[in-house]
Amino acid sequence: MKYRTAVVVGVLLLASAAGCSSSDGGSTAKSSATTKETTTTSASSERAGAGTGIVNQWTGSPADRTRLPIGTAHVSTTTPAVGNLFACDAGQANGPGAFAVGPWIDEAAGTWDATQKVAVAGQVSWPMAQYHESVTGATRTITGNGLPVGNVTGTFPIAATDPAYSYDRNPNSIGESAVSKTLPVTPTAASAPSCLPKGAIGVLENGVVLYAPIDERNRDAVAYETQDQCDGHPQQSSTYHYHDIPSCIRDATTGTSTVVGFAYDGYPIVVERDAAGHLPTNTDLDQCHGRTSPITLDGTTTTMYHYSATYEFPYTVGCFHGTAM
Repeated sequence: MKYRTAVVVGVLLLASAAGCSSSDGGSTAKSSATTKETTTTSASSERAGAGTGIVNQWTGSPADRTRLPIGTAHVSTTTPAVGNLFACDAGQANGPGAFAVGPWIDEAAGTWDATQKVAVAGQVSWPMAQYHESVTGATRTITGNGLPVGNVTGTFPIAATDPAYSYDRNPNSIGESAVSKTLPVTPTAASAPSCLPKGAIGVLENGVVLYAPIDERNRDAVAYETQDQCDGHPQQSSTYHYHDIPSCIRDATTGTSTVVGFAYDGYPIVVERDAAGHLPTNTDLDQCHGRTSPITLDGTTTTMYHYSATYEFPYTVGCFHGTAM
């Protein structure tokens, strides 16, 4: 049995969050003590330099983060395609989300500038955050409380004094949300790709769930909605989530192959880099935003299908390659 845990070891943690008060309804850091069980590796050590011996080569030029295509036009409810998101529903025309178009978005050109996007203010720590991952036989079991292990969040609800409030007035607070998934260690492809729901489609190894990269209106959520400095925010039931691989995790990876989470069909989500440190682009991936190649998984190099992080929409998963659990 292999066990990975990302909780802290048997100590009482006291943390404070700058600019955070109890009125945030869940954003105030609390104290907790947790005991670390036997481990063979840790998520943080894997992010430090995984993928030794793996060589990745991309076919296209690196993505220009100042002119990323807005993904809204690449959402389909009928069929998957390379560079598209296969969504299960058409969205709500008047659904919640960002109410104003930020200056980092050029709708006329159909592009957005990730280097200029505003982030929700605040640096809130979560010492009670938990993530447990174990492998027994053919089963991978993941549990946690939905809070980010080792990463901070912004202050939510978004304050009226926060510049992000001019574009997105997210009124939701961050709270614990139970994560419990049993996934196959060796997933198998479904007879046909399946669509993605609006909610959770996976979980990252810092304990935060991954949502599809669209808002309630089926717009590109990464481009339009405002998130914090780690690219996360809460929804109506206080579940903190990401819509892509957040910069705080992506930029911490230095190897050629780093598993950073798992989609809910069991396939790994990987940050892959070539010799120059570049991520792949959509042209390197299939209709579900994945490919089959060597990756480092559970300390072993293995050739298998996986989803790959990109700067381009749909960012992580375009459809389920396997059967969602």
